[in-house]
Amino acid sequence: MQKEHFDELKKIIEINSWTKNKEGVDKNGTIFSSWMQALDYTCDTHTREHIGNHLHFRSAKKEGKKLLLLGHLDTVFPPETFEKFTEDDQWIYGPGVCDMKGGNYVALQALRNVYQKYTQLHNIDFLLVSDEETGSDDSKYLSSKLASEYDYCMVFEAAGENDEVVVGRKGVGTFFIDIEGVAAHAGNNYSMGADANLEAAHKLTELVALTNLEKETTVNVGKISGGIGANTISPKAQLTFELRYTNSEERDRVLKAVDSIVAYAEVKGTTSTLSGGIQRDVMQPSPAQQTFIDHINTLCNITLPTEKRGGVSDANIISSQGVATLDGWGPFGDGDHTIQERASKKSFSERIALVTQIFDHFLEGKI
Repeated sequence: MQKEHFDELKKIIEINSWTKNKEGVDKNGTIFSSWMQALDYTCDTHTREHIGNHLHFRSAKKEGKKLLLLGHLDTVFPPETFEKFTEDDQWIYGPGVCDMKGGNYVALQALRNVYQKYTQLHNIDFLLVSDEETGSDDSKYLSSKLASEYDYCMVFEAAGENDEVVVGRKGVGTFFIDIEGVAAHAGNNYSMGADANLEAAHKLTELVALTNLEKETTVNVGKISGGIGANTISPKAQLTFELRYTNSEERDRVLKAVDSIVAYAEVKGTTSTLSGGIQRDVMQPSPAQQTFIDHINTLCNITLPTEKRGGVSDANIISSQGVATLDGWGPFGDGDHTIQERASKKSFSERIALVTQIFDHFLEGKI
């Protein structure tokens, strides 16, 4: 990449884009909009009151396959925690350099490259959401709705260490079980109580037992709370747990079991209520995805390295709607979600070159 490209990156990286900083996220989006409008994109702005606006950039439409590029505008760093851009010979450092302002920039620069060749782009749209780092609780509905318009999706989260793209990501759900018991004096009226804490303990062990490491399914009770004091039978308790899974069969198995665990009371007199749900469904390899990879390998004369990741991204959302999805098209970096976040300069150049080739072949109707 040339110096002016890193200067542009510096401009957006030094804008605080913490998910809850609507002003900063929207400022980042405004700058990106100006770059996309220079490529003749129109923008559908999905205005939000408390989070940044979601931006859907649309190109001209022709007969043929449709490609969605996907990224997010937000980062995880509150104001005055990590806001500076620095660089050395090999790396750039700063909030979002790999997760994922840097990835968004790879897509932008590749679009600029093919725009310079063709002077008009078609059938390649770009969706930038504003709440990915907090679970896409708002944008997932928009992403799911738009997915039906596309045949392919490229997500610009960071590449793997060996330039892998991501073909699979675990699904994730967060759940809460609220348990109502009956308070009683632990000394005088022990038998009159219904211990919510004891019921929580039974449910905790049953939930954890749903873990199947051979199938990479995990159920983790990450937080427990309840009770009043040592001399009182607990009238309330809550379990907070997370489910991660690699296929829909495991998802369904665990969800069915959870319903049974919630419905049955080991401690008589207690009742339980389940809330929460699946945040992002599983991203599973598919024949359509493999065909997408095969096209890229043949046309670009490469063997695209692939990997699966336990963490989630918005690729989960689009993939779960049946769209052939590949993630990890951003630059390689590490230290994301920490103040050591960095991205490889070499990887930027390599990723932009490859993505430019893919866009070129797509515009020629070969993918």
